[in-house]
Amino acid sequence: MTIRTGEHERGIDPGILATLTEFTALRRDLHRHPELAFRETRTSGLVAERLTAWGYAVTTGLGGTGVVGVLGKGEGVRRLGLRADMDALPIHERTGLPYASATDGAMHACGHDGHTTILLAAARRLAEAEFSGTLTLIFQPAEEIGAGARTLLGEGLFERFPVDAVFGLHNWPGVPRGQFGFVAGPAMAAVDKATIRIVGRGGHGASPHETVDPVVAASSIVLALQSVVSRNVDPREAAVVSVGAIHGGEASNVIPDSVDLTLTIRSFEPSVRDRLEERVTAITRAQAESYGARAEIDYRRGLPPLRNHVAETAFARDVALATFGPERVVDEFRPRMASEDFAHLVAARPGSFLFVGNGDGPPLHSPDYDFDDALIAPAASYWVRLAETFLA
Repeated sequence: MTIRTGEHERGIDPGILATLTEFTALRRDLHRHPELAFRETRTSGLVAERLTAWGYAVTTGLGGTGVVGVLGKGEGVRRLGLRADMDALPIHERTGLPYASATDGAMHACGHDGHTTILLAAARRLAEAEFSGTLTLIFQPAEEIGAGARTLLGEGLFERFPVDAVFGLHNWPGVPRGQFGFVAGPAMAAVDKATIRIVGRGGHGASPHETVDPVVAASSIVLALQSVVSRNVDPREAAVVSVGAIHGGEASNVIPDSVDLTLTIRSFEPSVRDRLEERVTAITRAQAESYGARAEIDYRRGLPPLRNHVAETAFARDVALATFGPERVVDEFRPRMASEDFAHLVAARPGSFLFVGNGDGPPLHSPDYDFDDALIAPAASYWVRLAETFLA
């Protein structure tokens, strides 16, 4: 699907269209200067400078590098929050683009440069628009390490800047470019991590009978863990148990003393999350012991599932339908097994997190990924329409 940015395309705000060249250049500037979690000083400075120039009351330093811009108009009492994330990833970019990262080992491989640009483009347009109420724009640091939203909340984000509802978005490769997706209820997964060390007794590879081989035990554990989802989780529920890394030994003729494994465990429902922890732990210990080895398990819970509120999701979807028509809204958009720390925000206040297709191309977190600038106009226009509707 090709997204046109001409004046006759349905749903594109003329004010957004008029500034599209400026904001495309801004997005590419942000891409060229990525900043990792809690180090987004240049980005936050740029955001604060522009919001101030457009008449927003700006607060900086929230969570270290977070920026909040507030704009009130009219006599309305409703309060709307819109959030964009700003941080990059510790990835070496290999796109070869003219605006590729100038920072070695850092890259906008998740499109946060695009998310920030979209909200800034909408902010400029909304500064000129008519609405009645309070608009709060949240530019959040450190989403990629799952700490930004929690840090802002810990510093009193919604006590200092009250909102009745909060919304966010994420681009999504593999979804047709410029199409919008909405999920009521669980939309993104909880993510947990298990670091496991299998401790045996090393020795000479020629005398395995004198050892307790942790390599064999670890191999058995990897296979046994494949039964957790297929045999311990209701087939109607979703879950993932993946062994992402396994390390042990240095030489072909030496059986090591230990082997290390690292797992990612993902789910949507609390009962499934509990069951996964129980079974991963039990299976790992039992398999290790069956080989005479010992399992040391560090099981840590990470982000909770992102649960969109039903009423706010229906509202957000209706805005997209009214703005762009049904041809730009994906029917029955499916939840994603990736995680997102916006989960903390919708746990604290009603809201919804939506998705915008980035078209065909490399996936998120790939060194070959790039945000599609053709999304700026429709996504920023969407934020404008949502704000004007909510604060009517």
